Amino acid sequence: MQQLSRPARRALLVLHVAVSVSWLGLTLGLLALSVTGYTTGSPDMAGVAYRAMKIFGDWLVLPVALVSLVSGLVLSLRTAWGLARHRWVYVKFWLTLITVLLSVFSLRPGINDLAAEATAGTPHPDINLVVAPAVAMATYLFITAISVLKPWGLTKRGSRLREAQSAEARAGRARRSGIEGAGVRRGL
Repeated sequence: MQQLSRPARRALLVLHVAVSVSWLGLTLGLLALSVTGYTTGSPDMAGVAYRAMKIFGDWLVLPVALVSLVSGLVLSLRTAWGLARHRWVYVKFWLTLITVLLSVFSLRPGINDLAAEATAGTPHPDINLVVAPAVAMATYLFITAISVLKPWGLTKRGSRLREAQSAEARAGRARRSGIEGAGVRRGL
């Protein structure tokens, strides 16, 4: 696959970082609203918190999560980082995919149920809607940390690719210099 030009890569990287930070902020907002709804003694306050969570869930979380996933996937596939070359990229991709799926199939339905109860005037606080954003926040902070620190080195595939590239580079230098067999060890 052809790599992105430098301006395109930079623009996509800015978009990816912006939506990823937005996703983190939205999750923090959801956590604050869920804690408010869970701990308040006022059914009215709980209802307002849960209805506000629905707005976040319906209009913001899913689009931001999907843009984060897609922009990260394009960056990994269209740059030298690759999707399966570095362990941190691989882990980041799978954690992002899992959190997107959990947002769609677990978080949003839970928020919708509580918002419906709040609209009916009978909100029943659910600890799961406190735990889910808290776990999501921890996951996003972990993803951010590995994006910055880039730990763990290459995957087996990445090591093979790097070795193949090194062998090609040695062979190319040998051809250019006119030395046959350069870079190849011979038995003594």
